Amino acid sequence: MAMAARFRSTIPRFAKNLISDSDQPSIVQRSLLCPNFIHPQQSRNFSSASPPKEPKVKVPVAMFGGSGNYASALYIAAVKAKALDKVESELLDLVAATQKSPTFSQFMKDLAVPADTRVKAVTEICDQAKFSEVTKNFLVVLADNGRLRHVDTIAKRFSDLTMAHRGEIKAIVTTVIPLPAEEEKELKDTLQEILGKGKKVKLEQKIDPSILGGLVVEFGQKVFDMSIKTRAKQMERFLRDPVNFDV
Repeated sequence: MAMAARFRSTIPRFAKNLISDSDQPSIVQRSLLCPNFIHPQQSRNFSSASPPKEPKVKVPVAMFGGSGNYASALYIAAVKAKALDKVESELLDLVAATQKSPTFSQFMKDLAVPADTRVKAVTEICDQAKFSEVTKNFLVVLADNGRLRHVDTIAKRFSDLTMAHRGEIKAIVTTVIPLPAEEEKELKDTLQEILGKGKKVKLEQKIDPSILGGLVVEFGQKVFDMSIKTRAKQMERFLRDPVNFDV
């Protein structure tokens, strides 16, 4: 992805400029959850103005735990800013950059790096990558709170929210080798028929040689295991069962 490339080109630069003053945590956090937040020093200039009413936003799926809370907060901020798709793309590009760069990945996980250093580095990276203010503010909050190491998990939870928002349901098909395009389309069409109108299947392929053959489909809360490995185990149990000749 283009943005992932920008990350890789930015890493050498931010490594030389890691020390700087950080923003105030309270201001950063309020900027994330309320994009129209005004700095206290500017508030006196707008004392007579009525605060704008923000639309109420509900997350399409309830999220729990720390990563779920962060993902939900980001979803609400992105929806209010009308930048949901852009924020999702930027977050996924960030995760891709950490996977391709050991230096960047180590920086994200290293809690020994001072908070102000993390904030400075993340701010510079976001500016170079031309990220939206919502994504930038969110990453600064993670950097300031020592949560950058959880960004991949948060990104997955955030993607779950965006998929639910678009009416998409993920189906994971596991095979020994990649499915041919025709078979992938046939499987996707079959799952789409099961879902009916109003929902859209998003198919994800996984490769696992240990299943020996066949396929395993994880769809919503259901698992259709048609692998050779599972069939072999079923056959083994069948052969071990005693045979009743009196029937």
